[in-house]
Amino acid sequence: MKLTATEIEIAEILEKDARLTNEDLAKMTDLSIDQITQIVKKLEETKVIVRYVSLVDWTKIDGHQGVTAMIDVKVTPKRDVGFNDVAERIYRHREVKSVYLMSGTYDLSVQVEGHSVNEVAHFVSQKLSTIEGVISTTTHFVLKKFKHDGTIYDSDDHDKRIVVSP
Repeated sequence: MKLTATEIEIAEILEKDARLTNEDLAKMTDLSIDQITQIVKKLEETKVIVRYVSLVDWTKIDGHQGVTAMIDVKVTPKRDVGFNDVAERIYRHREVKSVYLMSGTYDLSVQVEGHSVNEVAHFVSQKLSTIEGVISTTTHFVLKKFKHDGTIYDSDDHDKRIVVSP
């Protein structure tokens, strides 16, 4: 789909801050509110804007931290559908937040969230590994988020820096 420079600009602005109103966007782009409304509606209807989200730092809320894992998955692609069939069977699970087709050693990268390490381990052993076409998995648990979706976490927290000694 071909977008105008203005449409791309509005998509970029909303990607950084989805809470901006059409009035805010109009002021930022020197367009009318009606023009902004039409452009945003077009971006939503054509699924350029897929959805609006809030980025929450759950580590700041007692009892809601949860566990995030990045899982490398090797699969055997199916004839005529490649990796799509296996990827779809993976992303349909509620624990799965993201699935990416990757180049390199592994075929898919799967981001999973759970309430505990045991919950994620159960997902990997009982659900993910048993999917037809999954050859192997390697699970990496996220210990700390420094930056996510362009947002830096705890940038003003200078006393808690991680130092690696040689």
